[in-house]
Amino acid sequence: MENLNKPLRRVVIVGGGAAGWMSAAALSAVLKPPYEIRLVESDEIGIIGVGEATIPPIRMFNGLAKIDEAEFLKATQGTFKLGIEFVNWGRQGERYFHGFGGVGREALWPVDFSQYWLRLRALGRALPLDAYVISNMAAKANRFMLPRPDMQNSPMAALGYAYHFDASLYAKHLRALSEQRGVRRTEGKVVRVLLNEEPGPAEGHVRAVQMQSGELVEGDLFLDCSGFASLLIEKALGTGFEDWSHWLPCDRAVAVPSESTSPLLPYTRSTAHRAGWQWRIPLQHRVGNGHVYSSSHVSDDEAAGVLLKNLDGQPLADPRIIKFRTGMREEAWRRNVVAIGMSAGFVEPLESTALHLIQMGVAKLIEAFPHSGFDALEIAEYNRQSRERYEYVRDFIVLHYHLNQRDDSEFWKACAAMAIPGALRWRMALYASSGRLANVDGDLFREPSWLEVMEGQNLRPKGWLALAELQGVEETAAYFKGVSDTIAQCVAVMPDHAEFVRRYCPAMPV
Repeated sequence: MENLNKPLRRVVIVGGGAAGWMSAAALSAVLKPPYEIRLVESDEIGIIGVGEATIPPIRMFNGLAKIDEAEFLKATQGTFKLGIEFVNWGRQGERYFHGFGGVGREALWPVDFSQYWLRLRALGRALPLDAYVISNMAAKANRFMLPRPDMQNSPMAALGYAYHFDASLYAKHLRALSEQRGVRRTEGKVVRVLLNEEPGPAEGHVRAVQMQSGELVEGDLFLDCSGFASLLIEKALGTGFEDWSHWLPCDRAVAVPSESTSPLLPYTRSTAHRAGWQWRIPLQHRVGNGHVYSSSHVSDDEAAGVLLKNLDGQPLADPRIIKFRTGMREEAWRRNVVAIGMSAGFVEPLESTALHLIQMGVAKLIEAFPHSGFDALEIAEYNRQSRERYEYVRDFIVLHYHLNQRDDSEFWKACAAMAIPGALRWRMALYASSGRLANVDGDLFREPSWLEVMEGQNLRPKGWLALAELQGVEETAAYFKGVSDTIAQCVAVMPDHAEFVRRYCPAMPV
């Protein structure tokens, strides 16, 4: 027992990019000598860096990894993000906003704010949902400022926000921080993975990776950050992959940067096309664009043409095709290998969850950081939590596809008709019945997010909960007016987003 519980010392990260260097930055902020962290990557293997949009939990990762916000935004040409605008997702010509943060205020009455809003809307006494979400109203006005925790009774106290940044520059910034903290980088390709063949508890564990130079990089714990290649978790350990393409049929993306345009929007835009959707991510020096699509419904050339036709500015490079498969590893942690990022699973970036799944994979590894004995129960619990996280994200993304009313293409009609996961079917039925928002512990997307997407894509409940009728209509309407007026006043004093970026985190010209 004593031998199994001795500390492991050597952590080897295979692969760079966002997954590798986020892992290195977080681990190096926590692990001190005699722990050793080594990262191996090849400059010949490009990363899928197409401009990155994030969600608010990225700020917690920055805290864990001790990353200064303004400095990291300067280094990555970053801007701020208040949410995502969805265009043509319900019906063609419609648009709605999924903003960060809560809707309205914490209810002073027995049920959720949204219940009173449903009642007032039915009576013609409510404004659109956006009017009660400060991030949405600020985004529409192209305004931004940091939250003001000192203003406890103001919507500004807890303004939700995230970032847009250049993914390649982000990895470069994290690399510099990690190497300052002692992470050792080895350049080169991994050509072979060696397993331990000695009988005992460590039999079948990864012992080392062999570089193209012939060098052996040995370790006790390996992080597979090799992306879709999955060099360790799949090719060496044969873990297996659970395919979700029957729910998420898009399997390719074409990406291209374009010239910056004004105004500098503080939000991501997702525009649905005939067989997929287009992202728009505004950075300080350019705009990141991509078209996610189903290759069964549209050719690569047509998909690229759709993207180029719908750019706001001139393209800065040739479009490039990225192939992917949605789903997850059957085990994110197997033996002494933990898969982080795309080697663990992939759900398309419709709600900007890619870096969050990396972040949570590393955070949960730190929580359960092993001894050399690799406790089977801890590994099983890590895998249970990993599956839970991926399935929550999957269901939220499937919601967008399934809850459409488009009849202009076979792609959208098939998405509307498909059988969906049981948990998602339950959430939709619950809301359709009484406007009730399912409260699921551990779900990344809380009730306001589900409300904004379901309402934005025209799912209308039959009614509302009984206790929403306890308050008088006039009293409720006055309360709602106070909320919307306060939000409007807050937005009015915010600076323009571009102005705030110039003052707070201006990047060096490219």
